[in-house]
Amino acid sequence: MKKRFLTAALLPAFLVSVTACGSSGGGEQAKSADGKDKVTLTLNWYPYGEHAPFYLGQKKDIFAKHGIDLTINAGQGSQKTVQATAAGQTDFGWADTPALLSAVGQGMDVKSVGVFLQTTPSSVQFFSDKNINAPADLKGKTIASTAGDALSKTFPAFLKANGLAAGDVTLQNTDPAGKMAAVMSGKTDALLGFASDQGPTMQEKAGKQVSYLKFAEHGLNFYSNGLIASTDTIKNKQDLVKRMVTASSEAWTAAQADPAAAVEAMAGASQQLPSAKVLADQFAATLQLLHTDATKSMAPGVNDEADWQRTISVFADAGVITKAESPTSYWDASFAPKG
Repeated sequence: MKKRFLTAALLPAFLVSVTACGSSGGGEQAKSADGKDKVTLTLNWYPYGEHAPFYLGQKKDIFAKHGIDLTINAGQGSQKTVQATAAGQTDFGWADTPALLSAVGQGMDVKSVGVFLQTTPSSVQFFSDKNINAPADLKGKTIASTAGDALSKTFPAFLKANGLAAGDVTLQNTDPAGKMAAVMSGKTDALLGFASDQGPTMQEKAGKQVSYLKFAEHGLNFYSNGLIASTDTIKNKQDLVKRMVTASSEAWTAAQADPAAAVEAMAGASQQLPSAKVLADQFAATLQLLHTDATKSMAPGVNDEADWQRTISVFADAGVITKAESPTSYWDASFAPKG
């Protein structure tokens, strides 16, 4: 999904970190010196604004209040986070729903315990001076995308929902790390990405305003990032999963109430951390994604079964999964906060 900051030198460190910290599965949970459960959370990527609530939860002792000594690890993309979670190399993962659906379809023992970003940040992103104001304006444009990822697979559905055909645009297959460079250099008119991620970064790097055509605002919505755990952890450590889901929801609620404090809590989280301005813009964009109409006024992380069914249908139609199972095949609702 997001690859631009990754350097080969960092990969071994990530793998060692995840493997060493993981204590998932049916074994006894490791304890900190003060008796809390030592828990690992592996993100979908290196820390960026979207992840601010977890760092605020650490700083404000929200996880500690629930008996959790939380360690947050960087990820290498949702697919690898899902794999690490299913393999018990991390207690919990933060990953994109299409990656989870695909993994379950491949037989991996992993489930969602709550999607927090219930409106997709998927979007077409471009500099505002391109004068693209509606999906119809994409006709004849060249768009940087990465073949095979969820964005490129769902893009035809976005085009169809807006009366366009796949042949109305030209997709230029580009490595994820090269998509922003393709737009900034003028090689492509736009890119497919997350409005809560690449846009603020590209805007800062280029010093030019970035605009978006968001899928969710143009007829196509589906679930995005959320908390996942292995089925072994869900079965054998139900109390821990319940506390982790509850603490995460409380951390997101606290971050909603004080976004500036949430962004400040990320200081020092990573050498690859974006600037404070980009982090603030990313988190502001993220806060727009927390609910659907069915979950408005509910706590972060509370899901609606019909939204799950809609998401599954979108990805079955797009070919991300070959067989659409029931929502309970992908999601365990029993840990969700009440209300």
